[in-house]
Amino acid sequence: MKDSGSGFHGRHLRRSINYILNPDKTQDGRLIGGVNCQPDMAFEQMKETKRKFGKVDQRQGYHIVLSFKEGEITPDTAFEITEKFIEQYLRNKYEVVFSVHDNTDHIHSHIVFNSVSCIDGRKYHYKKGDWEKEIQPITNRLCEEYGLSILEIGDEKSDPDRGYQNWSVNRDGAFVWSDMIKRDLDACILQNNTFDDFLVMLKDKGYEIKQGKYLAVRPPGMSRFKRCKSIGDEYSEERIRQRILEEDMSSYLKNQQIEVKPQIVRCRVKRYRRGKMSGMQKRYYAKLYRIGMLKKKPYSQVYQYKDDIRKMHKLQQQYLFLARHDVKSSVELAATIMNLTDKRKEVSSEKSKIYRSQKKFETLFQIAEDMTALKECENTYQNGDNFFEEEHKQWIGLEQQLKSLGYTYEETVELKNYYRKLCSEISQKEKAVVKELNIGKSIWKDTEKDEDTKVLEDIIEKEKIKETVKQPVR
Repeated sequence: MKDSGSGFHGRHLRRSINYILNPDKTQDGRLIGGVNCQPDMAFEQMKETKRKFGKVDQRQGYHIVLSFKEGEITPDTAFEITEKFIEQYLRNKYEVVFSVHDNTDHIHSHIVFNSVSCIDGRKYHYKKGDWEKEIQPITNRLCEEYGLSILEIGDEKSDPDRGYQNWSVNRDGAFVWSDMIKRDLDACILQNNTFDDFLVMLKDKGYEIKQGKYLAVRPPGMSRFKRCKSIGDEYSEERIRQRILEEDMSSYLKNQQIEVKPQIVRCRVKRYRRGKMSGMQKRYYAKLYRIGMLKKKPYSQVYQYKDDIRKMHKLQQQYLFLARHDVKSSVELAATIMNLTDKRKEVSSEKSKIYRSQKKFETLFQIAEDMTALKECENTYQNGDNFFEEEHKQWIGLEQQLKSLGYTYEETVELKNYYRKLCSEISQKEKAVVKELNIGKSIWKDTEKDEDTKVLEDIIEKEKIKETVKQPVR
């Protein structure tokens, strides 16, 4: 992986690591391993090693693909061989992340390692002929050990073109890359409605795209671009545009006869800490501030308007109250307050009835609660685990108690949920009435004592509601 420039040297390295750690291709992360680093934090650890030895630029890392013959190996065996290959070839000198992808017909493994050694800080250097002298012989020995097919290393000097062709195929793993690219192209075609959206999704997957006479793509870790047309006739740019219009997820699922079930998808979000200033940077900015080159940001003045904002919210609530109840005079305000007071008493009475009714079933609910605590143990016992025999006996005893009271466990749970819902609804209703009543009383207190107010006080005195208006609601 080459340097991406001073803005972000390790962009290609990070993309490659993210690509090989894809949980959809590694049995949800089971086929992932690391050497001298934690896979989830591999990029950060590799970056820290580069900083430690002052080698953050130029070549960032290397990506090796080990491919096996179709139908000849299992993912777990491929994982073991990859682990041994790393130990014999890199000798635990570098930070390495590796994984096995079993989402294609050809099971294969990916190895991504840091260009800088975490032991001595030396950079890895690939010399011409290292594949023939070191890499392939190690691979062949391991494959022979597990009884797998090997790749013969012949003399390529007599046919230079054939030698380059074989080297290129083995370097990029063309038959593996094509299969993976094909799957990603199919997925992007199914999930998008326009060609532009199709390209955006490909880029989100880490692909680099080249548009010219032919559409070409390069996935993370592959050294050269690959023309989509070379994968097959169904992947030329013209055909891709047609397929985007013709194909969608519903038609695909129908053809495949796949039943879609909803599931919770775990989303992993990587967060990067903000870089801290060095001591020299701090002194530099302090000097700029002292000589007036930097202006200190003024403190927020919002606190000065805190009381005004609170008053504005109160007036808004009062205005909405008057509009909701169509109050146009103090007399109508008093009548509204009386109505709300009566309504609050009705709600409180209704709430008391519900709680009294619920209390009758308190014994049932306590038994059901004890059975709920034992439910997992009972399920395990029913599946054949005799370890929970004591809990099973407790469950039977509680079940008999419910039966003697005329209920089953399921009926009791349903009854408890019913009362829980009733209590929640009546509490919200009571809260809403009390809030309305408090707003009405606040308007009453703010009303000036004019002629209408005097008349209103007479009415309140006659109706004996003056105490209700002045007393706070509890």
